[in-house]
Amino acid sequence: MSNTVLKLPEESLLQIIKHYDNKKIAAKAQYVRFTAKLSDTVVTVYTSGKVMFQGSGAEREAAKWGSASTTAAKVSSAKGDVLPPDFAHKSVLGSDETGTGDFFGPITVAACFVPSEGVALAHELGVKDSKLLTDDYMRKIAPDLKEAFVHSVLTLKNEKYNAVQSKGWSQGKIKALLHNQALKHVLSKIEPVKPDAILIDQFAERGIYYKHIKDEPEIVRENVLFSTKAEGLHVSVACASIIARVAFLEEMDALSQKAGVTLPKGAGKIVDEAAAKILLKHGDAFLQSLTKVHFANTKKAKDLAAKRR
Repeated sequence: MSNTVLKLPEESLLQIIKHYDNKKIAAKAQYVRFTAKLSDTVVTVYTSGKVMFQGSGAEREAAKWGSASTTAAKVSSAKGDVLPPDFAHKSVLGSDETGTGDFFGPITVAACFVPSEGVALAHELGVKDSKLLTDDYMRKIAPDLKEAFVHSVLTLKNEKYNAVQSKGWSQGKIKALLHNQALKHVLSKIEPVKPDAILIDQFAERGIYYKHIKDEPEIVRENVLFSTKAEGLHVSVACASIIARVAFLEEMDALSQKAGVTLPKGAGKIVDEAAAKILLKHGDAFLQSLTKVHFANTKKAKDLAAKRR
């Protein structure tokens, strides 16, 4: 599946509309100016001047109108379940998580339902793979996404994370439980509507995922698909990723205020330095309330702090 977007002048937009007029289909959103469906590609012209090419022939068609290498947002092939034809335009409930690799801050998981008629709106609101977006940009568009689409976002704060991790829960189990819960929340909210599919950004193979949650009283199984790089396969996962990321950032803001310093993201040397300073100033219990204690950063911070005492 490929997704290419070009920003073109009005003259080029008119040429595209004329070129694909014999393949025209009804536009499904007010932000869509023109839509054409080819055998392997859907061409969508937006009122903003952007043109999106989706499908296996996206790069071929986009190359007729602009430089895909410089102006296109391209999605590489992913590993996982084989998706149905025209999947990017179906009604899908997607889920994703963030914060798993950060020493400071929580894990957040979000699920978001984007119906087929809302796909164009999501793109118009600026949604694409969150790895291509800045944190500031995601903070800006997240409120619109939460207003437009049914969603659920869960934040597992550090105290709870450390408690369950100390009992032997792996991150995989923690994430699987959170994904299942977020998906259940959204399915409950949209009843009696059912999505065409549920797409989970794959962090574990299907059998392992369901093994993690086998003791749950209610498990989401119907029409569930798993794929890596799922943000590029359906906009619902991209929306979920953005919503989860902003929830993570908001909790990091709160923890930074609590600590009196801006907490760095990730798990690198700058994190070790910040943790050592917090440890020296506030003590071990306080540091634990901000962090994922089992990370190697804990020992590194303690070693640094010991040298400075």
